[in-house]
Amino acid sequence: MRWSRQQIVLVAAVSLLATSLLGVAGWWWRSATGVGSVNGLELEAPKAVPELPLQGSDGQAHRFQDFRGKVVLVYFGYTTCPDACPMTLSKFARVKALLGERAEDVQVVMVTVDPQRDTAGRLREYLEVYGVDFLGLTGDEATIQELAAAFGVYYAPYESDTALGYLVEHTTSSFILDRQGRLRILAPYDLTAEQLAEDVRYLLRRD
Repeated sequence: MRWSRQQIVLVAAVSLLATSLLGVAGWWWRSATGVGSVNGLELEAPKAVPELPLQGSDGQAHRFQDFRGKVVLVYFGYTTCPDACPMTLSKFARVKALLGERAEDVQVVMVTVDPQRDTAGRLREYLEVYGVDFLGLTGDEATIQELAAAFGVYYAPYESDTALGYLVEHTTSSFILDRQGRLRILAPYDLTAEQLAEDVRYLLRRD
């Protein structure tokens, strides 16, 4: 079933609001008790990620459960994004560098919000500029919509006056999954690479 733009917006907005409220509650609790601390918003109740099949930029089929055992940095973006996507991926590359040997325990994943243009091959060429082990995921529109809604991600294409024809408006926050494959931390776009690295280390120590 292909969702309408209104349905995508509603589902993503409700999911993002619920997740954000959980994160704010967790932040308040840690501030009041002094227990634990992250730079992003940590969910007190980790959120399961749907087991949806996607095509990887490595030519293999993947589900998020495949990455269990690693902390996963997740971003929803696209290869012709003019600003937020390259900035975020550059930060992820810096995070991996800051982690040193622990970088082997971290997987970077970008899920495309432009599946019509972002083939597995195109994602591979785009992501290898930032990291040879960065993985892109694509799929049919319905699957991408369902996964985005589960993360609370909004996206919608719009016509632009560029040679690209259209761009995609999308959520710019990042997401960090724990070693059990659960959504644990929401990372606002304005976090630095150093702050993201601290949050990743936090999950590596705890799990």
